[in-house]
Amino acid sequence: MQSVADSLVRLGDLARSATVSRLSAAFAVAGYELALVGGPVRDALLERTVNDLDFTTNARPDDILKVVSPLADAVWDIGRQFGTIGARFGDDTVEITTYRTDSYDGTTRKPDVEFGDTLEGDLLRRDFTVNALALRVPEVILVDPSGGIEHMLSRTITTPSSPEISFGDDPLRMMRAARFSSQLGFTVDDATEQAMSDMADRIEIVSAERVRDEIAKLLLTDEPRRGIELLVSTGLADRVIPEIPALRLEVDEHHHHKDVYQHSLTVLDQAIGYEKSRHPGEAPDLILRLAAILHDIGKPATRRLEPGGVVSFYHHDVVGAKLAKKRLTALRFDKATIDAVSTLIELHLRFFGYSEGHWTDSAVRRYVRDAGDQLERLHMLTRADVTTRNRRKADQLGFAYDDLEARIRELKEREELDAVRPDLDGEQVMRILDLRPGPEVGRAMRYLLELRLDEGPLGEDEATRRLLAWWDQR
Repeated sequence: MQSVADSLVRLGDLARSATVSRLSAAFAVAGYELALVGGPVRDALLERTVNDLDFTTNARPDDILKVVSPLADAVWDIGRQFGTIGARFGDDTVEITTYRTDSYDGTTRKPDVEFGDTLEGDLLRRDFTVNALALRVPEVILVDPSGGIEHMLSRTITTPSSPEISFGDDPLRMMRAARFSSQLGFTVDDATEQAMSDMADRIEIVSAERVRDEIAKLLLTDEPRRGIELLVSTGLADRVIPEIPALRLEVDEHHHHKDVYQHSLTVLDQAIGYEKSRHPGEAPDLILRLAAILHDIGKPATRRLEPGGVVSFYHHDVVGAKLAKKRLTALRFDKATIDAVSTLIELHLRFFGYSEGHWTDSAVRRYVRDAGDQLERLHMLTRADVTTRNRRKADQLGFAYDDLEARIRELKEREELDAVRPDLDGEQVMRILDLRPGPEVGRAMRYLLELRLDEGPLGEDEATRRLLAWWDQR
């Protein structure tokens, strides 16, 4: 965290920014309080990029609309029942929420929304002290009723009230603690971590959609390993994504293999490294990161202790793809994400056959065909899966994958590999074989596709000759 003087300057700059000063002036004229709250204040103090602007006020939702509507480019009130009005001012998106003093019944996550009268009371109901900060505007007065500044200086995550009360109000806060630990690089204090362990079963009252969103936000941080390890050590992962803690396989004294759990975390770290080096400045890739942390979840179910101290995991790629599809479906991930992650897991071992022997052009074409639009992610995942400490073996695998990527580029330039399709289309097949639409046309098209994969482009004349020969043999 920067010096106190620098922090005050940065907060002053934030308060004087166009959107903030415009809103603060309008609320002051209308006779209402206004304060920037939570993330924007925290991130300004930590010299992090401030994105969306969150405000809180003593104005009620109808009054917020009256103040904001004449000024904003767009306004939406979808969160009106919870006291929140959204608006857009040029490139800035803002949310303005009435002070709240919510109460919870202890059996569901949904609070009885109650509006409050003070900024301090609103802050004390928030999740963590580092988020329970506000900047009154236009006065530029920092409000910190729970010691959030002190906790930022000590790089600590803790709750404004006791963690048992805070997590009892909203159990999802336990997962948010893990996410903020990764996002900010802070440590969850002992009492808060203990409460996470003691109350882990409470996460089961939270909807799958909210759990999914927290898992995604955690994985999209720069260093998700810290948060994942906290979810596993506190037992929360056992309840939301048990396939990850299951990777901590018991070690048999006569059979030894690498630590699958730590290996998976390292693969995730390395995949993020490849992602950043190949696409610097771009948004984090959730599909790649999900595939990386889940790529070996089929191993516990397929582990076999063989004679001579050998351990095998035959078909863990196929089993893992099925397990990933089942878990991600239960977490309500969208179909495109589920399909992409399961495809990557199912294919993540395919390359190792290349490193053991020369692939024909046909094998390379099939690799590209099977990967489809996940080919680049498969490149990164496969490279990240090399975690051996044997430098010679790692270099050998790296050189082999360099060679495979070079061959793919060469074939793409020569054959338009991204659009591998038969040399004849369905209409041509029906005309040549005098067929109507039906299963026979599908079989003929599959035959032509296999030819294309095996031999590359044939041209229309040669494809027609080969199709007729195949048809005569049938």
